[in-house]
Amino acid sequence: QVQLVESGGGLVQPGGSLRLSCASSGSIFSIWTMGWYRQAPGKQRDLVATITSGGFTNYADSVKGRFTISRDNAKNTMYLQMNSLKPEDTAVYYCNADVQTGWNIRTYWGQGTQVTVSS
Repeated sequence: QVQLVESGGGLVQPGGSLRLSCASSGSIFSIWTMGWYRQAPGKQRDLVATITSGGFTNYADSVKGRFTISRDNAKNTMYLQMNSLKPEDTAVYYCNADVQTGWNIRTYWGQGTQVTVSS
Protein backbone atom coordinates (compact mmCIF):
# COMPACT_ATOMS: atom_id res chain seq x y z
CA GLN A 1 0.00 0.00 0.00
CA VAL A 2 1.10 3.59 -0.71
CA GLN A 3 0.40 6.67 1.39
CA LEU A 4 0.80 10.35 0.51
CA VAL A 5 0.82 12.80 3.41
CA GLU A 6 0.71 16.57 2.94
CA SER A 7 1.96 19.06 5.51
CA GLY A 8 2.79 22.74 5.79
CA GLY A 9 -0.61 24.32 5.37
CA GLY A 10 -1.93 27.06 7.63
CA LEU A 11 -3.08 30.64 7.93
CA VAL A 12 -0.99 33.34 6.28
CA GLN A 13 -1.49 37.00 5.46
CA PRO A 14 -1.75 38.23 1.88
CA GLY A 15 1.73 38.57 0.41
CA GLY A 16 3.11 35.90 2.69
CA SER A 17 4.67 32.53 1.94
CA LEU A 18 4.12 28.89 2.78
CA ARG A 19 5.91 25.70 1.83
CA LEU A 20 3.88 22.54 1.41
CA SER A 21 5.39 19.06 1.53
CA CYS A 22 4.04 15.75 0.27
CA ALA A 23 5.77 12.66 1.62
CA SER A 24 5.22 9.30 -0.08
CA SER A 25 5.69 5.99 1.68
CA GLY A 26 4.90 2.32 1.21
CA SER A 27 5.72 -0.30 -1.37
CA ILE A 28 7.11 2.10 -3.96
CA PHE A 29 9.16 0.94 -6.92
CA SER A 30 9.16 4.29 -8.70
CA ILE A 31 7.25 7.57 -8.69
CA TRP A 32 6.50 9.16 -12.04
CA THR A 33 4.61 12.44 -12.38
CA MET A 34 3.61 14.19 -9.16
CA GLY A 35 1.29 17.12 -8.80
CA TRP A 36 -0.44 19.63 -6.57
CA TYR A 37 -4.15 20.39 -6.90
CA ARG A 38 -6.43 22.66 -4.90
CA GLN A 39 -10.11 22.87 -4.17
CA ALA A 40 -11.84 25.95 -2.82
CA PRO A 41 -15.27 25.67 -1.14
CA GLY A 42 -17.99 25.08 -3.70
CA LYS A 43 -15.54 24.75 -6.58
CA GLN A 44 -13.99 21.90 -8.50
CA ARG A 45 -10.50 20.59 -7.81
CA ASP A 46 -8.04 22.38 -10.07
CA LEU A 47 -4.48 21.71 -11.15
CA VAL A 48 -1.83 23.90 -9.52
CA ALA A 49 1.41 22.38 -10.77
CA THR A 50 2.98 19.12 -11.88
CA ILE A 51 6.52 17.79 -12.02
CA THR A 52 7.81 14.74 -13.88
CA SER A 53 10.39 12.31 -12.56
CA GLY A 54 12.93 14.11 -14.74
CA GLY A 55 12.09 17.48 -13.25
CA PHE A 56 9.97 19.01 -16.00
CA THR A 57 7.36 21.34 -14.50
CA ASN A 58 3.99 22.74 -15.50
CA TYR A 59 1.99 25.46 -13.75
CA ALA A 60 -1.51 26.87 -13.81
CA ASP A 61 -1.48 30.40 -15.19
CA SER A 62 -2.82 31.74 -11.90
CA VAL A 63 0.28 30.68 -9.96
CA LYS A 64 3.07 31.15 -12.52
CA GLY A 65 5.87 33.29 -11.11
CA ARG A 66 4.61 32.88 -7.53
CA PHE A 67 4.67 29.11 -6.87
CA THR A 68 7.54 26.68 -7.37
CA ILE A 69 7.13 22.91 -7.45
CA SER A 70 10.08 20.64 -6.71
CA ARG A 71 10.83 17.09 -5.62
CA ASP A 72 13.48 15.06 -3.86
CA ASN A 73 13.44 11.66 -5.52
CA ALA A 74 15.72 10.14 -2.89
CA LYS A 75 13.17 11.03 -0.21
CA ASN A 76 10.05 10.39 -2.33
CA THR A 77 8.92 13.87 -1.33
CA MET A 78 7.47 16.77 -3.30
CA TYR A 79 7.29 20.41 -2.32
CA LEU A 80 5.33 23.51 -3.26
CA GLN A 81 6.87 26.85 -2.38
CA MET A 82 4.12 29.45 -2.43
CA ASN A 83 5.08 33.12 -2.42
CA SER A 84 3.09 36.34 -2.78
CA LEU A 85 -0.01 34.54 -1.61
CA LYS A 86 -3.41 36.01 -2.39
CA PRO A 87 -6.81 35.47 -0.75
CA GLU A 88 -7.89 33.61 -3.89
CA ASP A 89 -5.21 30.99 -3.17
CA THR A 90 -7.28 29.87 -0.17
CA ALA A 91 -8.18 26.21 -0.66
CA VAL A 92 -7.48 22.67 0.42
CA TYR A 93 -4.29 21.60 -1.35
CA TYR A 94 -3.92 17.98 -2.40
CA CYS A 95 -0.91 16.15 -3.73
CA ASN A 96 -1.04 13.23 -6.09
CA ALA A 97 1.48 10.89 -7.59
CA ASP A 98 1.64 8.20 -10.27
CA VAL A 99 3.29 5.40 -8.34
CA GLN A 100 4.66 2.18 -9.73
CA THR A 101 4.44 -0.79 -7.36
CA GLY A 102 5.77 -3.86 -9.07
CA TRP A 103 4.29 -3.96 -12.59
CA ASN A 104 1.36 -1.63 -11.88
CA ILE A 105 1.15 2.18 -12.03
CA ARG A 106 -1.66 3.85 -10.11
CA THR A 107 -2.52 7.41 -9.10
CA TYR A 108 -2.62 8.07 -5.38
CA TRP A 109 -3.94 11.13 -3.52
CA GLY A 110 -3.13 12.65 -0.18
CA GLN A 111 -5.73 13.72 2.37
CA GLY A 112 -5.24 17.44 1.77
CA THR A 113 -3.93 20.38 3.77
CA GLN A 114 -5.79 23.66 4.32
CA VAL A 115 -4.22 26.91 3.14
CA THR A 116 -5.97 30.10 4.22
CA VAL A 117 -4.80 33.51 3.03
CA SER A 118 -6.44 36.25 5.04
CA SER A 119 -5.60 39.40 6.95
